[in-house]
Amino acid sequence: MRKQPHVLVIPYPAQGHVPPLLKLATKIAENGIEVTFVNTDLIAAKVMAAMPEESEGWSLIKFVSISNGIGQEEDRTDFDKTTNTMLRVMPGNLKDLIEKINQSSDNEQITCVTADILVVWAIELAQKMGIPRAAFVPYGPATLALSFHIKKLTEAGILDMNGNATSDGLISISEESLPWKAKELAWSLPFNKKTQKVLFGALCAVDQIVKISNWVLSNSFYELDSSSCDLVPSILPIGPLLASNNSRHLAGSFRPEDSTCLSWLDKQPIGSVIYVALGSTGTLNQQQFDELAIGLESLGQPFLWVVRSDLMTGLVARFPDGFEQRVGG
Repeated sequence: MRKQPHVLVIPYPAQGHVPPLLKLATKIAENGIEVTFVNTDLIAAKVMAAMPEESEGWSLIKFVSISNGIGQEEDRTDFDKTTNTMLRVMPGNLKDLIEKINQSSDNEQITCVTADILVVWAIELAQKMGIPRAAFVPYGPATLALSFHIKKLTEAGILDMNGNATSDGLISISEESLPWKAKELAWSLPFNKKTQKVLFGALCAVDQIVKISNWVLSNSFYELDSSSCDLVPSILPIGPLLASNNSRHLAGSFRPEDSTCLSWLDKQPIGSVIYVALGSTGTLNQQQFDELAIGLESLGQPFLWVVRSDLMTGLVARFPDGFEQRVGG
């Protein structure tokens, strides 16, 4: 009896990483393949709470969660600390989950692990367990190609061991691809060297992860950046995977959609509105928040600004006096 394919999918726990992998998982499930989607406990709760009630994908995918070892009361903005905790706790928890699934039925055993390329430990775990693996890349092929060549750039003295460019010149990895400016490298965080070091370390592992993966799935298409795609072996462009065209309504957002702005947007000229959002983890202090508010107001153009409840570092966001009345908030 032929074993039924069963794909375990695990994204990196951040807003820009969950939706495209959920979209891919949905497409896989629509082809009759069993899919188990693994989030951390906290992210799973957020995604489920934000999921529209009319979502049609609930029956297609099995959603499970595992602990990342970080308590509810802990500071999740400490990227270095949370990363180290996840690396210490999650591999064991994922291994236990896979073994539990594999022991439940011969026909339900995991036949492939598809993980975000930043979830290095999941790809490595799948290799140790003898499970075929696909590394999923949510960002563009250019950044993937650059990450794949970090070792060569470091050995050539173009980058130091912390990912800093050793000169102000352009950084090129091939004659066909566009060069990078020293300050525009994907991991460059000049005002947060601690986080830069952690992020650079994760991207340094891309070289090895590509080599041990059976497939490298890119959220792009070949014609968009063929020169970068050609620099990464085993790459398979399958994108773009957009949450907005997900027919099953499984968007993967961490927060419920707020449609109250739509009537206002419909009244604005096409292409006139500036959209402002700082992602799911970025934070500001009050001075930075005030400066951004004043800057947006001074533009004299309509804007839509997403202000998360946790955007401020340990505080509730306070707009400058009269700001909401002046801009029509």
